[in-house]
Amino acid sequence: MMKKYLLELGKKAKKASIEYINLKKKNKVLKDYCSLILKNQKKIILENKKDLKKAKNKRLQENLYTRLLIDEKKISNIVNSIKDIVKFKDPVNQKLKKWKRPNGLKIEKITTPIGVIAVIYESRPNVTSDVASLNFKSGNPVILKGGSEAYYSNKILTSLFRIALRKNNINENYVQFIEHKSRSVVDFLLTKMTKYIDVVIPRGGKSLVKKVQNISKIPVIGHLEGVCHTYIDKDANLSMAKKITLNAKLRNTAICGATETILIHQKLLKRFCNPILLNLENNGCKIIGDKKIQKFYNKKIINAKINDWSKEYLSSIVSIKSVKNIKEAVSHINKFGTMHTDAIITQNKNSAKKFLKEVKSSIAMHNTSTQFADGGEFGFGGEVGISTNTLPPRGPVGLNELVSYKYNVSSNGKIRN
Repeated sequence: MMKKYLLELGKKAKKASIEYINLKKKNKVLKDYCSLILKNQKKIILENKKDLKKAKNKRLQENLYTRLLIDEKKISNIVNSIKDIVKFKDPVNQKLKKWKRPNGLKIEKITTPIGVIAVIYESRPNVTSDVASLNFKSGNPVILKGGSEAYYSNKILTSLFRIALRKNNINENYVQFIEHKSRSVVDFLLTKMTKYIDVVIPRGGKSLVKKVQNISKIPVIGHLEGVCHTYIDKDANLSMAKKITLNAKLRNTAICGATETILIHQKLLKRFCNPILLNLENNGCKIIGDKKIQKFYNKKIINAKINDWSKEYLSSIVSIKSVKNIKEAVSHINKFGTMHTDAIITQNKNSAKKFLKEVKSSIAMHNTSTQFADGGEFGFGGEVGISTNTLPPRGPVGLNELVSYKYNVSSNGKIRN
């Protein structure tokens, strides 16, 4: 029964992908979707309360519970994010490049939709509206598989999008939501639906992303966990370092762009260790540090173990390590990081250049909080996630990253000798 249901979703999505929708219609659907969300916000909050009740009964972690919660403020943010997407030009049928060959061929490189995209994600219901809106505007039908913890929230947000599609006489199967909760759904989708799905995007914890990457027979745009670092270089400004580390760690601990490990140049430990760590502790952050950090810090902290350097805490906990130089900092990041977002704090331009060049991160930052690792902050009008793949797309995957391209070639009747 489940297999038949999923195959039917795939067929419907493939059929929807044939339909071309112009920019005016796309934007009209998105505007109607905004109106429907605002009109039904009480209903959305009520459905979300069903998820919250289940989460409490299951004793869901506090940071995940926060991600799950929908209130009027979050609804306002959801609508504003969709309105930002409306403002962007159509990413489809854009001319990337054109040239003429000596043989008379005229060649154009043109953007096209990728095709049917399946997105598998956890916890945050706003991902449903963001992903549906971004894929729709980029011309890609989307099949959504949200986590069971956000089932009712995801379902209503999807149903409102489908109403907006029907209202504009567009195939409602441009956006579909998998209602089956069975764990075998993901396995079947990844291994038996190659005929219908062109790309899979997993967005969630390490175990989810690794599972998808390991078993999928469909190409994957990976969004691995965010073990993000902030390195305080020997030429850092103390005031700036205090401000950035506090924001990078504690502004929002539940996002993948939160700093999880702080590296401090050993020459700064005497001057910087206490002000930086006290600033974090006084704001409710638990400190885990190596031997040198413990030696210079005036208060007792937890001793760091090797596995602490690769942890994504997603809570008010941070690992702190001393390093001899920028080379050791980069080496540590490349070994224990997830190629997500890593930052250097320094007044030395050469050190900044070296760091930005040598870290393998999809986003490298200088004198900037890692919390800016976000498609909205990059001006992308939201994101499907942060891709940590080495192949493109990398970093925030927004509208312009959700397209492929083709070559259009014309001539006046040329034949090849």
